[in-house]
Amino acid sequence: MAAGHAHPLYRAGDSAVHRLPAHVKIVGAFVFVLAVVATPREAFAVFGLQFLLLVGVWVAARIPPGWLAARALIEAPFVVLAVLLPFFAVGPRVEWWGMSLSVDGLLAGWNILVKGTLGVLVSVTLAGTTPLRDLVSGLSRLRVPAMVCVIATLMLRYLEVIAAEARRMRLARISRGHDPRFAWQLGATVRSVGALFLRSYERGERVHLAMLSRGYTGTMPAFTTASASTATWAAALVPAAAAVLLAASGYWAW
Repeated sequence: MAAGHAHPLYRAGDSAVHRLPAHVKIVGAFVFVLAVVATPREAFAVFGLQFLLLVGVWVAARIPPGWLAARALIEAPFVVLAVLLPFFAVGPRVEWWGMSLSVDGLLAGWNILVKGTLGVLVSVTLAGTTPLRDLVSGLSRLRVPAMVCVIATLMLRYLEVIAAEARRMRLARISRGHDPRFAWQLGATVRSVGALFLRSYERGERVHLAMLSRGYTGTMPAFTTASASTATWAAALVPAAAAVLLAASGYWAW
């Protein structure tokens, strides 16, 4: 279903990371994120070393830093929260450049910022080196429930269709004099969102009827994915295993 539809987070390439089976990369990314989350917030050096592990993966995948940074901006709302915490949290306070900052707020903000950033970068790296169809195939191979794979497949397939519909509706509004820069025209945008929901719902019904007419019985065709040898698993999980060891060392140090 998703064949031939590249997503904006995917960066085509022929590196060793790109060639790894999708289910291996999914497991590696999952373990790496768990290690980051489990790392004590006071273990500053550990987070730096985990970031260096990611840099090594980017070098192997030949992904430029600018490409990653542009797609990691999705975490901007969490950055705002992390910046505000030192000002509003309670507890012991310190003075810095004339500002009174909460010690607990500083640590909590740092914890949100560093773990959120590393988590987003791991996710972007996985998406940047794995096509959508391979991601779904990898989930299927990892025995994720079939219904979840079906929902993910259809969502990824038709997300771009809905986005294109939204762009056409926006162009139609602008051609009729709508200017989204003015606050008093917000109502038109809100009504367009409602119309887009109705159109998407109706399109979904038509697609479902078309699938039923072609023999759809509630399950997608079996996904075929390449198996991974023991050596492939061992090599692919080196960064994740190193991240786990670093997380454990953070507890020993503190």
